[in-house]
Amino acid sequence: MRFPRTIQALFAFFLVCWVAVAQAVVPPITLNARQWVLIDARTGEVLAGKDADQPAEPASITKLMTAYIIFGALRDGRLRLDQSVPVSPTAWKMGGSRMFIDPKMAPTVEQLLRGMIIQSGNDASVALAEAVAGSEEAFTALMNDAAKKLGMKNSHFMNATGMPDPQHYMSPHDIALLARALIDEFPQFYKIYSEKEYVFNGIRQPNRNRLLWLDPSVDGIKTGHTASAGYCLASSAQREGRRLIAVVLGAPSDEVRVQESLKLLNYGFQFFDAVKLYDANQTVATLRVWKGEKKEVPVGFTSDVVLTLPREDAKHAQARFVGEEPLLAPVSKGQPVGRVEVTVEGKPLTTLTAVALEDVPQAGWFGRAWDALVLWLKRW
Repeated sequence: MRFPRTIQALFAFFLVCWVAVAQAVVPPITLNARQWVLIDARTGEVLAGKDADQPAEPASITKLMTAYIIFGALRDGRLRLDQSVPVSPTAWKMGGSRMFIDPKMAPTVEQLLRGMIIQSGNDASVALAEAVAGSEEAFTALMNDAAKKLGMKNSHFMNATGMPDPQHYMSPHDIALLARALIDEFPQFYKIYSEKEYVFNGIRQPNRNRLLWLDPSVDGIKTGHTASAGYCLASSAQREGRRLIAVVLGAPSDEVRVQESLKLLNYGFQFFDAVKLYDANQTVATLRVWKGEKKEVPVGFTSDVVLTLPREDAKHAQARFVGEEPLLAPVSKGQPVGRVEVTVEGKPLTTLTAVALEDVPQAGWFGRAWDALVLWLKRW
């Protein structure tokens, strides 16, 4: 049966429109896990998630915070990598995963770090906590203080290992925030998370993060498991200069947590893109300044402006600057003086606060008086 050309043309038109709309829509994702989140490491934007802000038992993912505190102590000179650490009976007798240290040994901080990060040693975690704070209890106070500073609103720590406790919890989003901070602040130590095995005292143990073997773009970060927490994994991958962080909690098996984490990372790289709108200190616009020693001030942002958007939206993002008028001196560098409105195909996406990039002191009395007169005349 042949259709008239007009009908064929209309059909083709609507088909093209349907395809364009379908391409612009990011499909939802579901995982075989209780909770999860995916964030862009550069912008911190949440790309997908389920119950991402609900507290949950993190198991050994807790050791990310333990490592964060230890890395800070190394940076500040309170610990040295080659420093020997005594092994207390408390550390020695820890159950669960271990690197197998005992009180007859004096492992170095560097050895204990690898034992904690690669082998997920509870004994190593407690030994490091005692080295920094004297006791694990005192160390948890440092962990909770750091959580507050990082904006981890749904986390609380009772130990350095992740052993089950009703008052010990983290949300997927908080875990992602912590992983992001660890990667950004301590790149020299983060690389340990990509090591696939570690041998201590003749005992070889593999990294429990099996994604390291499955995807070369994955370079960390930490697994966790208890009977109540299920199988958990915080992972990170970098492809073509973009880094994503995925957190999966409460998967039913090790195989599932690995496959679902990879699925989540692939989803983020496939359907989202990072758009750099402005460089740090780039002049976005210039504003007229009244009653100032200078007549204009450059306006922009003090850090790079990057947005993470669905790939199709990224192609159509537009920005429009709206300045404060009239802008009166004095103007201080960093002072908010306008906004940039970002839209996608005419629909509002976000509004960014733009700031003055230079100081503009007040003019003398004659300059101020002249500009006051001009402003008065402009109103008529």
